[in-house]
Amino acid sequence: MKVNLPNNFGRVGLLCLLSGLFPVQAMAADSLQTDSPAVSEKQQSADLSTSSPQVVASDGIEQVTSVSQLSDVQPQDWAFGALQSLVERYGCIAGYPNGTFRGNRAMTRYEFAAGLNACLDKVNELIAAGTRDSLTKQDLATLQKLQEEFSAEMATLRGRVDAVEARTAEIEANRFSTTTKLSGEAIISAIGATGGVKGGSDPNIILTNRVRLNLTTSFTGKDLLITGLQAHNFQGGVNGSGSLQNSLGLSSSLLSASSARTSFEPQFPGVDVKTLNAVGANSLELYKLLYIFPVAEKLTLFAGTAAEVSDAFPAITPFYGEGQESISRFGNLNPVVRVSGGTSGSGLASAAGFIYSFSPKLDLRALYGSVNANLPQSNGSTPLGVGVFSGSSVVAAQLTFKPTQSIDVGLNYANSYHEINILGTGLTSSDIGALSGVDLGTPVKMNSFGGTLTWRFSPKVALSGYGAAIFVDDSSPAVDASTTFTSWMVGLHFNDLLKKGNNAGLLFGQPLYRTEASGAATLGTNRATPYHLEGYYRFRINDNVSITPGAFVLFNPEGNSTNQTTAVGVLRTTFTF
Repeated sequence: MKVNLPNNFGRVGLLCLLSGLFPVQAMAADSLQTDSPAVSEKQQSADLSTSSPQVVASDGIEQVTSVSQLSDVQPQDWAFGALQSLVERYGCIAGYPNGTFRGNRAMTRYEFAAGLNACLDKVNELIAAGTRDSLTKQDLATLQKLQEEFSAEMATLRGRVDAVEARTAEIEANRFSTTTKLSGEAIISAIGATGGVKGGSDPNIILTNRVRLNLTTSFTGKDLLITGLQAHNFQGGVNGSGSLQNSLGLSSSLLSASSARTSFEPQFPGVDVKTLNAVGANSLELYKLLYIFPVAEKLTLFAGTAAEVSDAFPAITPFYGEGQESISRFGNLNPVVRVSGGTSGSGLASAAGFIYSFSPKLDLRALYGSVNANLPQSNGSTPLGVGVFSGSSVVAAQLTFKPTQSIDVGLNYANSYHEINILGTGLTSSDIGALSGVDLGTPVKMNSFGGTLTWRFSPKVALSGYGAAIFVDDSSPAVDASTTFTSWMVGLHFNDLLKKGNNAGLLFGQPLYRTEASGAATLGTNRATPYHLEGYYRFRINDNVSITPGAFVLFNPEGNSTNQTTAVGVLRTTFTF
């Protein structure tokens, strides 16, 4: 006897065929449903590989002990008796999470084979339990014929299950921890530049790298410990020697701050800014150590000894992504987030804070950070002060809200204190000596305000921009001085441009520029408003490799009219794993 099923053979038809013989589990495979009754077995097989049917009761699919539990099965239904018989005789029918059976839905041969396989397993259980008398010879003969008819499909399913089990066993055998996941990023980039100070020569093209390994650990399933290690070959040191910005003549005389910096370059390359000791190329460092844990439904706390403001604050702008998006430091984040080394790239501060979610559309985040929290007393090795509360520090907050599905807004505020006369953003040569004309050793206090907005006015195009103002005042009774810095940026971001997975950005704006000064502070000489123009295109080679060519042009770099227009070209290759 050969069993032939029509193309639209349904779940109720299967029940009627098997009713009185053996149980069958309800199969939850909506993704396999097709509007066309004539679907090839090749197509069915492909669908099944991406969404396998449920042949046993699983989480969310409740066991049925009475037909009345199935809301879409009525006594007048023609298959009601068959379904009731299976429930009463075996008690093994399972319904969908919403309490329905969906008996009129068409099923594929693979679905039938999956149900038949589950039924055979149940028969074996009955025989092993000594209840084989409940099965007649006719029942067993029908079972055998069905098994022969669907042997190929059942073998395919069993092969897939065996493959999944083997793969699972391999993963479990090779993972190094049950609580920790390892991820990484390697960036290799060629950087060239032209321009800079008048009379200078163009620097050579350089080849740089930055490698990061991140360990994320969860002890409860809701908390997260982030441990990050990194190494890079960017140079600079205390006086900026060896950096591209210094070769252009555009960096500060201390710590190589400049508007010509790339997005993936640390703020203080070649030096430990806490102690001013030199750091060799590709030295291993702990750049991240942060623990995040929820304490209530809407409240999450975090603390760490190597942290950055960007760890807690959403970026808002789609240009953020040191290894994937904007190629410049200017284009990645609002300058207010960078104040006090808030994104130094080396986990400069010890920090603690909270995240409070008022609703899915509104949350408030705040933190307190201290640069040298681990040092009890000053020994002359650091200009940034010591202790949790007596050294250079920052209090920062961000209110993030989403008024619509297509608009994201972030409002930032930071109140910071520095033992020396710096901004701590790394965005401009004026970062060092923020109060121009005032001694570098003068302590300063700052109030910084910023806002970032992104509007996705189409699925693949977003308009994004930010504005920032930093008010710097002296914090010394011997000096009376103040200065204001401003910055803004606007740009277009494109998703899936020309090909799925390829992104691009075009942005323009004004880097940090000293716009006001009073008291002992001065505005400087040869002043001219600086501008930044940038474009990049990221090619997605595969899920793990991308290549981003791009360039940015600086007009009146560092706000000095005597500096030549400067162009920086980048070819960045990013590996993620």
